[in-house]
Amino acid sequence: MKPIRIFFLFSILILIVAAWAQGTGSARAASAPEVPRSPQPPPTIASTVDREISSVEKLILETAEAMPEDKFNFSPESLQIPGADYKGVRTFALEVKHIAASNYAIWSPLTGDKFPENFIGGNGPAELKTKAEILKFLKDSFALGHQAAARLTTENMLQTAEHSKSSRLHLATFGVAHAFDHYGQMVEYLRMNGIVPPASREKSD
Repeated sequence: MKPIRIFFLFSILILIVAAWAQGTGSARAASAPEVPRSPQPPPTIASTVDREISSVEKLILETAEAMPEDKFNFSPESLQIPGADYKGVRTFALEVKHIAASNYAIWSPLTGDKFPENFIGGNGPAELKTKAEILKFLKDSFALGHQAAARLTTENMLQTAEHSKSSRLHLATFGVAHAFDHYGQMVEYLRMNGIVPPASREKSD
């Protein structure tokens, strides 16, 4: 019995010491002066649109990077699915290039950049063939989007953009909507090749 009693008393002593230490720590925390936090800048039209551009940019870049280079020219037409009509649809590479070329077409009126002639047609430069070249084209197009967003103000957002019939705000946000539309198609192309889209994967994957 004596060893049990000693063990019991020792356990109580540990609990008392732990409680005292916790109380002391809480008292110190309560008495410690608060470190002032830097105030977050209020949102602006530019920062709000920029955040939306960053959101779709992340999804599309991760999806493009997830497709192996030897599958970049994949098209559902090659699967010959009975009852399906995929004849003439864009390959995965063309989907990515189309997003990039469209980004330039939509956002260049907001930045004042001249739209390159070899981007006309919706699929971007024909000479871009490799995965690395196409991804750079895509990244550069989103960089232009961030520049476009940075130029938005409450004063100019409803003004008609240069060489366009649309408002600056419409063009800035339409670039995001258009990119999301084609992101959905890219996701389907990954699934058809047995690849889980990055945004749908478990965090541990």
